[in-house]
Amino acid sequence: MNLGISGRLTKATIASPLTPLFLLAAIAVGLLALISIPREEEPQISVPMVDIQVMAPGFSAADATELVGIPLETIVKSVDGVEHVYTQAQDDGVMVTARFLVGSNPEDAAIRIEEKLRANWDRKPVGIPDPKVTVRGINDVPAVVLTLTPKPGAAGQWNDASLYDLASKLRTEIAKVDDVGLTFLVGGRPEEIRIAPDPARLRQYGVPLGNVIEAASQANRSFPLGHIREDGKAVGVTAGRTLSSAQEVGLLTVRSGAGAPVYLRDVATVTQGPREDQARAWRWTKAENGKWDSAPAVSIAFAKRAGANAVVVSEAILERVESLHGKLIPDDVTVAVTRNYGETANEKANELLFHLGLATVSIVVLIGFAIGWREAGVTAVVIPTTILLTMFASNLMGYTINRVSLFALIFSIGILVDDAIVMIENIARHWAMNDGRSRTQAAVEAVAEVGNPTVVATLTVVAALLPMLFVSGLMGPYMAPIPVNASAAMIFSFFVAVVIAPWLMVRFARKTLAHGHGHGHDESGGRLGRLYARIAHRVIDTRKSARNFLIGVGVATLLACSMFYFKAVTVKLLPFDNKSEVQVVVDMPEGAALESTSRVLEDVAGVARGLPEATSMEAYVGTSAPFNFNGLVRHYFLRSQPEQGDVMVTLLPKSDRSRSSHEIALDLRQQLKALKLPVGASVKVVETPPGPPVLATLLAEVYGPDEATRQRTAAELEKIFKSVPFIVDVDNSFGAPRPKLRLDLQRDRIDYYGLSEREVADSLAMLMGSQTVGYAARGNGRSPLPITVALEQKDRSWTQTLSSTPIARTSSGQLIDLGAVVEARTETGGLAIFRRDGRYADMVTAELAGAYEAPIYGMLAVDRAVNEYDWAGKGLSKPVIRLNGQPTDESVSSMLWDGEWEITWVTFRDMGAAFMVALLGIYVLVVAQFRSFRLPLVILTPVPLTLVGIVIGHMLFRAPFTATSMIGFIALAGIIVRNSILLVDFIRHAATADKPLRDVLIEAGTIRFKPILLTALAAMIGAAVILTDPIFQGLAISLLFGLASSTLLTVLVIPAIYVVLRDDGRPATR
Repeated sequence: MNLGISGRLTKATIASPLTPLFLLAAIAVGLLALISIPREEEPQISVPMVDIQVMAPGFSAADATELVGIPLETIVKSVDGVEHVYTQAQDDGVMVTARFLVGSNPEDAAIRIEEKLRANWDRKPVGIPDPKVTVRGINDVPAVVLTLTPKPGAAGQWNDASLYDLASKLRTEIAKVDDVGLTFLVGGRPEEIRIAPDPARLRQYGVPLGNVIEAASQANRSFPLGHIREDGKAVGVTAGRTLSSAQEVGLLTVRSGAGAPVYLRDVATVTQGPREDQARAWRWTKAENGKWDSAPAVSIAFAKRAGANAVVVSEAILERVESLHGKLIPDDVTVAVTRNYGETANEKANELLFHLGLATVSIVVLIGFAIGWREAGVTAVVIPTTILLTMFASNLMGYTINRVSLFALIFSIGILVDDAIVMIENIARHWAMNDGRSRTQAAVEAVAEVGNPTVVATLTVVAALLPMLFVSGLMGPYMAPIPVNASAAMIFSFFVAVVIAPWLMVRFARKTLAHGHGHGHDESGGRLGRLYARIAHRVIDTRKSARNFLIGVGVATLLACSMFYFKAVTVKLLPFDNKSEVQVVVDMPEGAALESTSRVLEDVAGVARGLPEATSMEAYVGTSAPFNFNGLVRHYFLRSQPEQGDVMVTLLPKSDRSRSSHEIALDLRQQLKALKLPVGASVKVVETPPGPPVLATLLAEVYGPDEATRQRTAAELEKIFKSVPFIVDVDNSFGAPRPKLRLDLQRDRIDYYGLSEREVADSLAMLMGSQTVGYAARGNGRSPLPITVALEQKDRSWTQTLSSTPIARTSSGQLIDLGAVVEARTETGGLAIFRRDGRYADMVTAELAGAYEAPIYGMLAVDRAVNEYDWAGKGLSKPVIRLNGQPTDESVSSMLWDGEWEITWVTFRDMGAAFMVALLGIYVLVVAQFRSFRLPLVILTPVPLTLVGIVIGHMLFRAPFTATSMIGFIALAGIIVRNSILLVDFIRHAATADKPLRDVLIEAGTIRFKPILLTALAAMIGAAVILTDPIFQGLAISLLFGLASSTLLTVLVIPAIYVVLRDDGRPATR
């Protein structure tokens, strides 16, 4: 007989001494990969974002955009690899963000931007400072966050400054750990020596403010002059001195009006203490008795270097911290681990590796009962060998062990065992024939018999999966491990099935089958075969019954598809994962004081403390919590205004609570609605999004002819958003005008008194802000303290006292008050301006919670409301709704849907295209195998039938149809076609002129039903173990229910099609 590639491979290796060596080598390289491959929780999506911040002193947001923003945009847009350019402008400054294509190298991105800026340096406007370029990428996201707080009872001994000092030293020590990347501190206040001038005492002693500044900066100077020779030695000469304490600073002399020296402490308050930052951080912890304690806190964030193993780095950091307890870290300070991605990655990896093992054992047991324990023993070797080889290949290709790559292995475990099951089952069937052939010859011929269809069947699964590798956008790299790992597993499984499985079968079959015990491998297909024959007769006995059956199946498929239209099954990109943290982001009205924001944060924390699952929380006001990947994309690390705050709520571990983090977030959001907030304040509950993050789940960009039209349209849209019950956390991008105090320098008066504007401006900067004039060296390994001239925060307001501060002296000796040359008036600042890819846009953002949580349903609800809204009554034209792509005509108002919708649209569009390419690839493969154009169409017919099971499964579990469900649907195309190929191939080989068609169909079905059912059950077992994972539940449901329905329908639909198309009119004789 013609052995084909499979038979020849088996013949060459079944008795070869190299086969066991190949098996051992495969296991060895796989184990090596398993140990060395980095572990992460999610795939690392590299989306480099380069922020270019430019100060534009004195310019309004609109003017700064025209002068700095737009020219900078055009420069940045010309850089290769830049996908989007965002511009955000506020009064006195602009930030242009370049977002590079997914997968770009962050270092290359930074160099390209820097080179392009340098090449255009001559275009920088006069008086505009140099831009500050910051690159942020996935590797800058902290993997470990440690939070330092004093223990209960020791809070009085520790303040923001002492905690900050300890955190700085601890950060230096931990930075010594290998592969630690970016590190930063959040919270706490560094110490400083502050000189706070007293206007009344300055006047009393006749000392102008300029003299205080001069004395403080000039007296603290020390500089080398060179070397001299003295007593035969080279002696270094240094002039001046450096101050070392607040006392020494206070004893500096200042020139008074009378010429007599005055001590600095006589005209100013000199203190050493925490810097008066407009930021605070504190932590709430829950004691065992249920009581909550609050204490100041400082968080230290540690990222890992690119390519480093998160598990190894986090363990090394924690070991280092442990070794410093009792040395650097005092006993009355708690170092809490508030984030540990290494631990969560390891937990997830171990959990999934356990599922992998569970699926393997389950499949081995299934085969043990269904075929025989010898065959089960072969499978027990085949599956781990294939998985280890796949791990090795995955490592070589640069993939890591993460949730997605392990799911690819778990879901493919059921498919990759198919080749081995088909081979083993056929070998066992041939051995049971007892026709005088040797075991080796029978095994080779058994492999050859199903070899060619198995090659095609394996390639069909690869053809189904591989096109998914070309999904673009942020979801591309997130999903890439699935087609790569699953395809590699399929290819390896074929070689293992034809090389190792037959070799193992012969080794395991020393005594069995010598007397013809065939484990039920008879031509009737055993009990399963007989059951199948009974059902099949009812379907194919007459052409009418076959036609009616096909019509019934077609109607069922159409009904299943209609469930999406009737919302019985909803569609979403990815469901929320079950994390151990929830973030609450607070935005007070522009201009709110730090104390007001702190009070709201305390109220939020009070509500969060009522959650039974909450164990601790950190509150950050005027600064941002250490950012995660979501915060990286949303630029949370730039949140530094007094009206901005975060509360990070840490929950019990998943195993210790009954509710998922998403259910807790919904409950928290509901409770927060009861808070009384100032007008314009917003409180958002932010969950870590599954997969790629976006600016907001529901995001509408409003384009229009001018700023007023855009903002009025956006304001009306905001009302519409709020009217939809399941749209929550509604906000806009432009906010409210910020209150401003304008201090106008009176040129005529300045000239009259003979002063310079620079003198007056420096004095204002000193009184209303702060100016560092030097550093006080402390020695003993302690960092020098900055010496700053600044008023206390409470005194920084335009009052009669401040305006009477003497700032200079005329040539005649007269002291000039600040109020004499400055006029103050209050005004409102400009609104924030946003531009995307060269077009002005205002954004309305929102999240979804409740009845529907996918943006498509929010969009449909908003679209309906927009069409019904009375725009003319508001003096506006109805905005044109766009689903994709910015408008080309900005003279009319338009609204572009973005956010999660953009990723959903790109993902499902690309996956749909991948599905079409997969079907085309499968069709070509089957045409090549059967040399017919019509037969492959029969083989592809069962593909839509998977939808019946998929829809029923999603309805039973009340689960949304997600991107992972779609992956399952595409993978099913390959699996189902594989079963069809094996069945059709058998029908063609069994068909003879003297046999009625119905007999051929029944015979093929009874013999192939068992291996088809076994392969389906194996794949279903692989799917069943991941059914509990929130994100990949869709994939599990698709495989589980899709396989169940389509397997049962395939073995009936294909015979029915044969009867309808090629009925020979002869009745069945079997």
